Amino acid sequence: MIIDNNPKEIKAMEAFHRGDRKEGSRLQEEFASEFREEYKNKDHCSCKKSCRYHGNCKECVAIHRAHQEHVPNCMRPMINKKIELLSELTEHTISLEIKPPKEILRKK
Repeated sequence: MIIDNNPKEIKAMEAFHRGDRKEGSRLQEEFASEFREEYKNKDHCSCKKSCRYHGNCKECVAIHRAHQEHVPNCMRPMINKKIELLSELTEHTISLEIKPPKEILRKK
């Protein structure tokens, strides 16, 4: 089962956007049910960092909401994709102004 860009969840969101709340909710619950079954005893966390909260989304998200400094590593690709789309409006010139913190590893 794939989580990111899951086809069933994409269809659920399409249904919600069409105003078909019943179908959207049905598809979403199907996805959640499949997720619960598939990952009952498996690691679903896409984070590559070693962390005490690995796989414990509820606590991980609560911690990030509490300190309000950054988002969980697993959400960064999704958010970066959205930021990249916005960045196109200025020909990605924002990239020239961004200074990453020391703990961020860059591709070499």
